[in-house]
Amino acid sequence: MAPHHVLKCCQRSLAWIPVIFINLVVGWSYYAYVVELCIFTIPNNAEKISYLGVFHLFFIMFIWSYWKTICSRPVSPSKEFCLAKVEKEQYEKEQPDAQQDILKKAAVGLPVYTRTGTGAVRYCDHCQVIKPDRCHHCSTCDMCVLKMDHHCPWVNNCVGFSNYKFFVLFLAYSMLYCVFIAATVLQYFIKFWTNQLPDTHAKFHVLFLFFVAAMFFISILSLFSYHLWLVGKNRTTIEAFRAPVFRNGPDKNGFSLGFSRNVVEVFGDQKKYWMFPIYTRTGCSYDRWRECWNITNEMTVSENVGLIQYKLMY
Repeated sequence: MAPHHVLKCCQRSLAWIPVIFINLVVGWSYYAYVVELCIFTIPNNAEKISYLGVFHLFFIMFIWSYWKTICSRPVSPSKEFCLAKVEKEQYEKEQPDAQQDILKKAAVGLPVYTRTGTGAVRYCDHCQVIKPDRCHHCSTCDMCVLKMDHHCPWVNNCVGFSNYKFFVLFLAYSMLYCVFIAATVLQYFIKFWTNQLPDTHAKFHVLFLFFVAAMFFISILSLFSYHLWLVGKNRTTIEAFRAPVFRNGPDKNGFSLGFSRNVVEVFGDQKKYWMFPIYTRTGCSYDRWRECWNITNEMTVSENVGLIQYKLMY
C-alpha cells in the first residue's frame, strides 16, 4: 500500500483536473472567437474591432475573478478559539458531558452564538478549535473555514469569507462572457448552418462555440441567481439547507442585516470597487469582537449577532 502522503499528493493533483478542463475550454474559446470568428470570418472591420474590444473586457474580468477565487486561501479561526493546553488535556480525558462543560467555560469570553442541533458548543475535534459562528470544517481542504459556503471543485478551493465576493464575480463575468459570445456568434452560426458562408475550417469552431457558450450560460445563470439570493439574505449554501442554531433555537435569518447591509457585507462599502475582483473588506479581525460585544450586550441574540457581524467586517 502506498504511503499516506503519496495518496494525499495524488489526491491533490487529481483535484486540479476540473480547473485544467475549464482553462482548456476557455483557451479554446479565445482562439475560436478571436482567430476563427473575428479574423477569418467577420469581413467588416468596424464590427470586428468592436467585438474584440468588448470580448477582451469580459475575458480579462472573467479570468481575473476566476484566478482570484482559486488563489485566495481560506481563512481559518484565530488562536483565540483554540483551547489552552491545560483545557485541551483535560478535554481529551473527560466524558462527553464533562467535555461540554469545559467548552462552555472556554467559550464564555468568546463571541460565539451558534450551537449544534442539540445545543452544544460547536467544536472541531480535528482542528481542535471552538468553531466561530458560520465556520465549518472542510474535509477536502482539511481545515476549518470561516463563513464557509461550499467547496467548489471547479476552482479547487473552499468558497468562504476570503473569496466569496470573487466567486460571485466569477459567476457574473463567466455568464456575461458566455452570453456575449453566444449573441455575437449567432448570426454567423446561422449563416454557416444554412450554407450562406463557404465551408471553411472556421465552420466547426463557430458552430461548436455557439453551443458551448449557450450551454454554459444556461447552467451558470441558475447558479448565479441562487447566489445573488443568498447574498441578499446573508446566508451561505450550508445555512440555506440547514438553519443556524442559536442559543434560543434555529433562526434562518439570524445573520441578516437587511438587504443593503447584506450586500455590503460581501462586496464592501465602496461601491466603485464592487465590480472588480479586489479585496474591499477590512478583514476578519477577531480582536474587534469584544468591543462589539460590549456595545451590543443589551440586545437580543439575533440583533446582537447581526450588528457584531456588521462591525466585524467593517
